[in-house]
Amino acid sequence: MNTQRPISFGLWYDFRNPPQWERSNVELYHAVLDQVVQAEQLGFDDVWLSEHHFCDDSYSPSMLAIGCAIAARTRKIRIGTSVLLLPLHDPVRVAEDAATLDIISNGRLELGLGIGYKVEEFIGFNVDPKERAQRMEEGIEIIKRLFAGERFSFKGRHYTYNDIQLRPGTVQKEPKLWIAGFSNVAVRRAARVGHGYIATGAISPFAKTFWDELKALGKDPNQHEIAGGYMWLQVSRDPEKRWHEAKEHLAYQQNCYAKWMKDAGMGFIQPVAPERAALEEKACYIVEPAKAVEMIRDYCAETGTTRWYTWAVPPGLHPSWAEEHLELMAKEVMPAFRK
Repeated sequence: MNTQRPISFGLWYDFRNPPQWERSNVELYHAVLDQVVQAEQLGFDDVWLSEHHFCDDSYSPSMLAIGCAIAARTRKIRIGTSVLLLPLHDPVRVAEDAATLDIISNGRLELGLGIGYKVEEFIGFNVDPKERAQRMEEGIEIIKRLFAGERFSFKGRHYTYNDIQLRPGTVQKEPKLWIAGFSNVAVRRAARVGHGYIATGAISPFAKTFWDELKALGKDPNQHEIAGGYMWLQVSRDPEKRWHEAKEHLAYQQNCYAKWMKDAGMGFIQPVAPERAALEEKACYIVEPAKAVEMIRDYCAETGTTRWYTWAVPPGLHPSWAEEHLELMAKEVMPAFRK
């Protein structure tokens, strides 16, 4: 597997604000933005943003706008989407907003795209979920051609444009496209049209498919990457104390995803009780720094991941809760991979 490059480290945010732990969205957003600035100063390489719509817990629906706010306050950290649900969006609008982020950040955009699955979103946007794959393929083609600076017209099954060109264009000559998904079709799409495959959790079989597919397509694996990590890997001097504080919040997140996937006819994530043993079975961990080094090394060796990232703040906890995690990652975990 592709382990030639050094490992980069990222943080993942969704800005969820569950009603049972509700706080000011203004406070929450500004606290996360402050934390991303701190993360950059500590040496984190990436920040990844997430998207869902019409959620009672105010899950962030507008990643590229958030990314622009981050870009304006930082200088080095790369800004990615994990992931933008392309079939729900106009691909030209996505390309223009993504290019704007790339300009404000001076070339730090990483555009991750997914096909989506949440039933309420397809109902809300009046998009037939059976059209997801076709919309995804057309949308990717349109975005890639716009990023390349091409002037063109397009008439597809779902999108039609006349004489379009991206202006202003991106700073990066070829912004990286990351393709997400938990199916072999999605993984093969990532190998065919993207720079990398992006996912989370137990992805070893999908990682193997990705690397195998690149070779089958005659592509150089060293020019492609996987971004991944455990669902949660928090680092603490006192894991037991942290488990007590976080377990209800971690279970809340897992059970939201489990319900959404069940409603969509998928079983990738199952419901979980708010207990440590049950959560660890679902790839949620809170460990001491030395254990984190071991776990990250094993995960990356098994999957070929070179862009390690995991969630930063459990839903309902204030972002300051994760400060110990950021400090220990920066001082005792990340240096083990940068010698």
